[in-house]
Amino acid sequence: MSAVNTTKFKSAVFLFTGISGQEDRHLWISLPFCLMYVISIVGNSVILFIIKTNPSLYEPMYIFLSMLATTDLGISIATMPTILGIYLFNSREISFDSCFAQLFFIHLFQCIESSVLLLMALDRFIAIRDPLRYNSILTLPRIATMGLVCVLRGVAVMLPLTILLKQFQYCRDNVLSHSYCMHQEVMKMACSDITVNNIYGLFTKLLTMGLDSLLIFLSYIMILKTVLSIASNSECLRALNTCISHFCAVLIFYTPDIFLSVIHRFENSCSPLLQILLGYISLLLPSLLNPIVYSVKSKHLRARIIRMFV
Repeated sequence: MSAVNTTKFKSAVFLFTGISGQEDRHLWISLPFCLMYVISIVGNSVILFIIKTNPSLYEPMYIFLSMLATTDLGISIATMPTILGIYLFNSREISFDSCFAQLFFIHLFQCIESSVLLLMALDRFIAIRDPLRYNSILTLPRIATMGLVCVLRGVAVMLPLTILLKQFQYCRDNVLSHSYCMHQEVMKMACSDITVNNIYGLFTKLLTMGLDSLLIFLSYIMILKTVLSIASNSECLRALNTCISHFCAVLIFYTPDIFLSVIHRFENSCSPLLQILLGYISLLLPSLLNPIVYSVKSKHLRARIIRMFV
């Protein structure tokens, strides 16, 4: 009877490991995570509050920025319970349903953030290419529609991925190497044939982040082409300066994810600690740095933040 109960228990939960070999330092490791979450949540909340309470900021660029801040908040809230749970309270267990829910929301918000970065690239292209028609092209109803399409695309792509995972049988130890649930790792815990999920996972990656990054790259080529046709050097630099914040956000979001995808393909020859650290960076760094980058580069936003706190 005891053996049966143990088997059922193992098949009902996943187990997190945190940073392997550093269990006695988990409390100290939790301090930078707590600081990152505080800065991320406060920074993105402040940006949302300022844009909401200042009608003068109801412009396309700031509306897209509020979408970006919302997705960053979503990723922080989705990952915070399990990451802080393991480092603060050594809470290693998570039920299957909770794990699949966390997995769904993490990938959903990542997909939405990728879409929002693409919309922000479109926003910068229109602002530089056709500034006189900028507000007439990017109207509020049109922006709301684009935002809704981003959310629906994320749900349509990520929901089947989660449902397919839920159909598998999990009969192993189910020990995850991260402090949160991700598709690539949960999929490997299954005792069933995961070929379909493997192919569909690669397809969703190419359809979302792969396609978005390609379109962002093409938009920047067109922006450069437009900027180089401007006669005045000062106007050329001013136009490029409006893209710096978005360019930093794109690098912060896509660079760790690209390295992580490469490492997952060659995980046998890579350090497990490197995989774990890159996983944390790809999830937490954008939500931490995006509010800082936009607050520093946007003088209107910076002035209102200073006015709010001083």
